[in-house]
Amino acid sequence: MTTALVTGGGGFLGKAIVKRLLERGMTVRSFSRGAYPELEAEGVECFRGDLADADAVAAAVEGCDVVFHVGAKAGVWGSYSEYFDANVRGTENILSACARHGVKRLIYTSSPSVVHGGDAIEGGDESLPYPDHFEAPYPETKAMAEQMVLAADGPELMTVALRPHLIWGPEDNHLVPKIVGRARSGKLKLVGDGTNLVDTIYIDNAADAHLDAFDSLKPGANCCGKAYFITNGEPKPIKEIIDRIVGAAGLPPVDKSLPMGIAVAAGWTLEFAHRLFAPSKEPMMTAFLARQLGTAHWFDISAARRDLGYEPSVSLDEGFRRLAEWFEKSEGS
Repeated sequence: MTTALVTGGGGFLGKAIVKRLLERGMTVRSFSRGAYPELEAEGVECFRGDLADADAVAAAVEGCDVVFHVGAKAGVWGSYSEYFDANVRGTENILSACARHGVKRLIYTSSPSVVHGGDAIEGGDESLPYPDHFEAPYPETKAMAEQMVLAADGPELMTVALRPHLIWGPEDNHLVPKIVGRARSGKLKLVGDGTNLVDTIYIDNAADAHLDAFDSLKPGANCCGKAYFITNGEPKPIKEIIDRIVGAAGLPPVDKSLPMGIAVAAGWTLEFAHRLFAPSKEPMMTAFLARQLGTAHWFDISAARRDLGYEPSVSLDEGFRRLAEWFEKSEGS
């Protein structure tokens, strides 16, 4: 029986991957910093620890056939050392443990932000280079880790990296609650006029893509040692995406906006002030976030379709229907 480890198995994407692995009858382990009794109740062997702790990582990896390295420090705020420890040192530890314990397959969850230098990306594919400069620790450290994973590919350990873009859906604990929370407090604003096209991916499609990568990762396969953009394949104006998320929660469309230049300047100012006076509190805006919100970023997923057999099974329309249904049930309970 195949034994799979999911780092970050208690997170939004991690749980969805764990569920699919269990449905296949695999032995599943999770490695996270927190406790997740709901996973243990499903028969998942849960290891607690920090990705920067090499011994803890090695203990979780020992005896596994495949590792889904989903765990990371995400977001737009925090010290560089925090991001480096989790994303770079943590990935080094995963790679070392895989080599030490003879793991054959590693699927790494990366991010499209590893190629985002601040300019618009329209229909970008995997030929896009890493930028010379990053505006935040998250994309910089994820790019470093992705390159390490892809360079490690070989006969002993086959690797592939996936770059899912803006994962959302029911039970999301990051993107959806942040948008809805700001809408409810009256602080939600667009950057620019909201017409910039943006890709997103529904949670089921993101999880399915990881299983597609697992199935495709075989000796001599085209996907070995490569990275792939993963989206719903339905780029939409960012205002439409935001309005449909808040609409699913029963809230009106966003009606406030900031020009890009002002938003970027505000981001720099808030970052500076927070570093001085409130380093533990995330600013309402950062320069990186302003550019993410105000520029187009959508991607060509034909390579994932060709090499991984990836095909989004849940459309945006169906996803938003499910999100609205989830809000109705969760707020009515």
